[in-house]
Amino acid sequence: MKQVAVGIILNGGRVLACRRKRSAVYPLKWEFPGGKIEPGESPQEALVRELHEELGIRAVVGEEFHRQEWVYPAGVSEPARDGAFRVFYFLVPSFTDTPVNHTFEEIRWVRPAELTSMDVLDGNLEAIAKLIGPDGKSDS
Repeated sequence: MKQVAVGIILNGGRVLACRRKRSAVYPLKWEFPGGKIEPGESPQEALVRELHEELGIRAVVGEEFHRQEWVYPAGVSEPARDGAFRVFYFLVPSFTDTPVNHTFEEIRWVRPAELTSMDVLDGNLEAIAKLIGPDGKSDS
């Protein structure tokens, strides 16, 4: 099972959504930025590293917001692909420098509720539902 750290980057009532490249697995799906945790890294350290690599920012990683295990269908039908993930979601309440897209097809600041009308990576849906809350408004 792969371990991944993901950042929910907050800025003025909006979150940063990132769209996967056309050439990526699950092309053009929207997701929160982050990446795989390397040996010897904590999830928080991995997230700081990944956000700097992907967006050029120095993130202040806040509290763990959500944790889940997710298996993508391809990982079940093709075990060699290992589609199983343990995902640690962290709130990122502040950062320095301006986000610059180094990795994605595009990045966009959106209100959390807007994520429900975007073609989001299935693995992010549970965290998005928690972020929006039962009344359809952001809890953050």
